[in-house]
Amino acid sequence: MRQFTFHILFISLIISSGLLAQNGVFSSPTWYIKAAFNQGVILEHRSSMAHLVKGYPSLYELCLVKPSGGNRLWHYENNFPDIGLSFTTIDLKNPQQLGYCFSLAPFAEIPLNKKEKASRLIFRLSWGLSYLTKKFDVETNHKNIAIGSHFNSYVQFKWFWQFQLNRMLRLEPGFSFSHTSNAKIKAPNLGINIASINLALNFNTASKKTDTKFRREPDSTKLPHTPQHELFIWSTIGINEREPPVNKRLLTSTTSFGYYFNKRNTHKFGLGFDFFYDESLIEDLKIDELPTNTLGNVWRGGPKLCYAYNLGQISFPVELGYYIHAPIRDDGSFFNRIGVRYISRMGLMGLVNLRTHWGVAYAFEFGIGYRLGIGKAK
Repeated sequence: MRQFTFHILFISLIISSGLLAQNGVFSSPTWYIKAAFNQGVILEHRSSMAHLVKGYPSLYELCLVKPSGGNRLWHYENNFPDIGLSFTTIDLKNPQQLGYCFSLAPFAEIPLNKKEKASRLIFRLSWGLSYLTKKFDVETNHKNIAIGSHFNSYVQFKWFWQFQLNRMLRLEPGFSFSHTSNAKIKAPNLGINIASINLALNFNTASKKTDTKFRREPDSTKLPHTPQHELFIWSTIGINEREPPVNKRLLTSTTSFGYYFNKRNTHKFGLGFDFFYDESLIEDLKIDELPTNTLGNVWRGGPKLCYAYNLGQISFPVELGYYIHAPIRDDGSFFNRIGVRYISRMGLMGLVNLRTHWGVAYAFEFGIGYRLGIGKAK
């Protein structure tokens, strides 16, 4: 568990240090505080979770936010996003079995329209750490099949509109999707998915005039050369635990090949192919009395569709794949992935992924890779 906690804290440091420090966001002088309230529903992505849903969860959020300064190219390409850190308390409306969730997560809020106006649509990307007060316990909480550990990862996607009320206040209604789980490092781990509507109020928001004053043209000598076409290869390892809990953690590894097309530096679209080796799959073969000593049975793999959103040298991928080769399909035929990747100017890549099967987390993937760029993005 200590190792898992370290890995999650490392994810948070990657996002926060990469977005807050590396690219010069601190050049803008204005900080502001944002308070938000969310009311939502727990999504029952498995029928076996129905007994855990006993009400509509409430989310209370407090954020410290920093506008981008405009001295980096990615500030302009992403319409001057805000970077921040959120602390969230979630009342899951089931104190006996689910308890409460507390999260700490860095985020980026990206305007989806270039023109600054009184009302703007914003998209938030957020990934951090959560702590749940209740977890599975075979003696005291055996019905909690959603969460197997106190410490978990926390992912949030949010869409909201900004309405400037006056120079000091801004209203932000919208909706969000939040997910917390430990990616099956500790079973059981169906995870908790929450869809909610939210209302936020910004305090001491800088005026449009003040924002513009501190925006500077980026230094052309420091601009990364983003290629228009990318060939990539990466490899990862991770662990998961089988269900029901048997106190046995199993290795999982992935090798991926693919191609990306960069659109306007901020968006990537691509195709790829993944090869998986999962010790959990070997255990399933043994249960089904299938041979485990043949090469065709010990791996699975398939093609995938890829998309990634770029904030400078940091990329947030979303992938959907299909197992065209799988000796058994107990996890289904589709695999999904979200993650965060840092790509150096030399093309070396460090990455952390969350691999799932239709919303059920399978494993965290930690790895390295290489990106070969061809041409220059327009």
